[in-house]
Amino acid sequence: MKDMSLLLLLSSLFCCSTNAAARLTVTPSSSQVFRNERVSLRCEDASDGWTVRRNTSNEKRTECGVDWGRSAGSSCNISSMDPVDSGVYWCESTEGSTSNTITITVSDRSVSLQSPLLPVMEGDDVTLTCRTKMADPPPADFYKDGVSIRNVSDGHMTLLHVSRSDEGLYKCRVQGNESAESRLSVSEKPPTTTMDPLICHLVVLYCISTFLMVSLYRQRATGSDPSVSVVMTPPTHAEQGLDDDYDDVMSAVTTEHQF
Repeated sequence: MKDMSLLLLLSSLFCCSTNAAARLTVTPSSSQVFRNERVSLRCEDASDGWTVRRNTSNEKRTECGVDWGRSAGSSCNISSMDPVDSGVYWCESTEGSTSNTITITVSDRSVSLQSPLLPVMEGDDVTLTCRTKMADPPPADFYKDGVSIRNVSDGHMTLLHVSRSDEGLYKCRVQGNESAESRLSVSEKPPTTTMDPLICHLVVLYCISTFLMVSLYRQRATGSDPSVSVVMTPPTHAEQGLDDDYDDVMSAVTTEHQF
């Protein structure tokens, strides 16, 4: 039983471990937002007790619902962003565990750059959008590290199969109005450390089946198989009488033969 418990534990740790940390997401998914724009923050993959917190130039580690935002469980809604809301946001549990951090900049400008909030993976396609308060994105010029790199007609610029060389500070310009700069970070793809849950369960089932078959084989090989036993019972009176008659007959035959 101890061996079985150890096997189950090792199998579960091997392939069924998951990361229990929460992940902060923001809607709209942009590091730059306009003044008076509505923003929603949510702690994804979070259990009870996770809340949204932030650091700004005026506040340190304050919780949503305390002087800012409206808390709804592990979510936080800010109905009208203000430049004083610019800062670093994250999720935090009651035990002190934290999620990823996201920097949000609230701009008074007429143009903002919508770019990924988190580092992107090498090989991914990334789209940057030059936003204005107009309904349709206008033609825009895009800059990287202060150098003009592309002019687009619809306000969208896509970087194909990004690499580390695409990292840098990006901004856009529309009719002479520029956005603030946003940093694009590119990271290597992490190695795969966990299995698909279905594959994990199949591996655990295979390990348990193999363990049971090996245990059964060892019991039979050592003669300790509890399912097979030989029980010796004493003879009945009738059987004992037949045995005595048989012995008498054999004794008589032997005596006659000797004569």
